[in-house]
Amino acid sequence: MTEFFDALETRTPAEREAQLLAALPGQVAHAQQQSPAFRRILDSVDAQAVRSRAALARLPVTRKGELFEQQRATRATDPFGGFSTLVRGPQMPRLFASPGPIYEPEGAQRDYWRCGRAMYAAGFRAGDLVHNAFSYHMTPGAFIMESGAHAVGCTVFPAGVGQTEQQLQAMAELRPDAYSGTPSFLRILVEKAAEADVDIRSVRKAMLGGEAFPPSLRDWFAERGITAYQCYATADLGMIAYETSARQGMVVEESVIVEIVRPGTGDPVPEGEVGEVVVTTLSPGYPLIRFGTGDLSAVLPGPCPTGRSNMRIKGWLGRADQTTKIRGMFVHPSQVADIARRFPEVLKARLVVSGEMANDVMILKVEAAAAPAGLDERIGEAIRDVTKLRGNVELVQPGSLPNDGKVIEDARSYK
Repeated sequence: MTEFFDALETRTPAEREAQLLAALPGQVAHAQQQSPAFRRILDSVDAQAVRSRAALARLPVTRKGELFEQQRATRATDPFGGFSTLVRGPQMPRLFASPGPIYEPEGAQRDYWRCGRAMYAAGFRAGDLVHNAFSYHMTPGAFIMESGAHAVGCTVFPAGVGQTEQQLQAMAELRPDAYSGTPSFLRILVEKAAEADVDIRSVRKAMLGGEAFPPSLRDWFAERGITAYQCYATADLGMIAYETSARQGMVVEESVIVEIVRPGTGDPVPEGEVGEVVVTTLSPGYPLIRFGTGDLSAVLPGPCPTGRSNMRIKGWLGRADQTTKIRGMFVHPSQVADIARRFPEVLKARLVVSGEMANDVMILKVEAAAAPAGLDERIGEAIRDVTKLRGNVELVQPGSLPNDGKVIEDARSYK
């Protein structure tokens, strides 16, 4: 029994990078030609010139809010807002709705959501019966997991959510090998089974998502004989990264290009620095180019100890959208970035809002390599120019601001 889903997982980093970047110009050109939304977003971009990460980083980031607004504007004629290249019928067996609503298409190819590799890393194998407790109602979560289980060769029981007693009965009688669903519902099932003296000990492995999965809960499952792993997927992008037996971050899926950028910008940050996860897919049906997830993470150095050689990220570290209302005005991370860009001396900036309700104090803390006389006054003027608000400036030493991805810190008291 091989330890890897396929040979792609153990490519050399150089080979993987070369193959991903070789496919990138064709994907950009395809998006320009077949997706009306990206024809507009990537207008004047020379697709054949997008052959490096530096070239990719010069393309605009498309965020979920923009996708939603575009969908809403074209809902009468195109529910996908011009982002999908799929045609209803055999090309698109299903479409889904996420809160908003935001509509997502599903393509017809095997393992469309690219979940098989993650489930294999979690120990799922051909012939296993998977109790799939993600929702089969409107959203794609259940189908993401089901397609991955089928790619591995598993049989799936479509349990869905709720009806705990019926689910326990099915588990006791069908004796599934594995569970997929949220960690909280798995805990409920395990606790209810113990209370009702129902034997569900056949479940020995789990693929979890949709919620935080702290190490304490992972250990709780392990004490009850369940080895559980988590994955990072979204309804727009499918699988992005997944946990392995090494338990050291998450390995990036083989068919996506992941960047970590400074929140509010499209600028990649150095390895190890926390920023927003931006993903480019190589899926022809839904060619999302530099799609901002709104999630924070950071790149971990080196390969996974399991032998998987792709980039690793730390997992979910919070949300990148830190838009904050200050004295009745919304201030966005992109505005903080705009202020910082005006001054080459600025290495990093963090807007801290303190004080009590209706008495906001705004301080822009700035790491500067050199601080010529009057720098703080000039930055203060830029604050007023960009945000239309007055704020103080505090110059701090390089490396002194926290590495947590926060561009705006709301430290106000709401008592």
